[in-house]
Amino acid sequence: MVSLLARARAREVSAARFLRLALLSLAALYLVVVTGAVVRLTASGLGCDNWPRCGDTPFPEKNGHALIEFSNRMVALAAIGCTLVAWLASRRVVGLPGWTRRVALAVFLGTVAQIPLGGLTVIFELHPLLVLSHFLLALVVIAGAVVVALEAWGHAAGRAAAPLAPPVWRWTAAALAAACLALVVTGTLVTASGPHPGGEEIERLGVLLDAVYVHVRAAAVFGISFLALLWLAWRLRRRSPLLLRAAGGLLLLLGVQMVVGEVQYRTHLPWWLVLLHVALAAAVWAWTVGLAFVVWRPPTPFVAE
Repeated sequence: MVSLLARARAREVSAARFLRLALLSLAALYLVVVTGAVVRLTASGLGCDNWPRCGDTPFPEKNGHALIEFSNRMVALAAIGCTLVAWLASRRVVGLPGWTRRVALAVFLGTVAQIPLGGLTVIFELHPLLVLSHFLLALVVIAGAVVVALEAWGHAAGRAAAPLAPPVWRWTAAALAAACLALVVTGTLVTASGPHPGGEEIERLGVLLDAVYVHVRAAAVFGISFLALLWLAWRLRRRSPLLLRAAGGLLLLLGVQMVVGEVQYRTHLPWWLVLLHVALAAAVWAWTVGLAFVVWRPPTPFVAE
């Protein structure tokens, strides 16, 4: 047995296999965000009381809210397993930068940290600040998973010899990611002030219209930052056609998100439309982080031959 374990630890993981594991980890973390939004928007946040049990047993009773909450827990456990496997695999990839392994470890630890944070959220009956923190940690972990996946892609496909743009544009890309983070944070404030607290008679945070006002301003700042990066992608279209396509994909995603956001506001925030808005927001965040990252460290597919 000891010999088998030693051989397993010494076994190398190919760059292609690590890329698949990194993408699986990213997909699982995204699914956690979506199922977590379902929990909140169906008022199932307290469907499993007496945390970490679900009622009087570790498993849910025949109750819709309990099943929804318990299903989210199972998805989260699967995501923990995926991030653990991705981190362990990163330690066996020859030539992978050490900082990538550390980011993979941070993604795993951040996902594990959701367990006690989720428990506190239930114990304190879905306090809006705890719910907000729970969601934001999930997005931070997704950002780390995006970085790991792009590094895995670069390691498998090859890494460009130099960044795509001069320092001023690289920092503009970083500013775009920061603006997107501000957009997401203000969006969570809107949700924390809106009609979907996650359960019955749950405390709300602030005034909805004030939160919407701040969120719209953050969206304007993000839009200006994105236009700057879109112009950069157009300037670099000959050197990096893929960067322009990636920026165009984000533009399309943003257009859909804006339409959904406007419709949900005018239709008084139906839960299923808010769910679509949250899922799109997580996708916009992940895409923006990825776009900013490849400006700094482009895989070879982003550089035309």
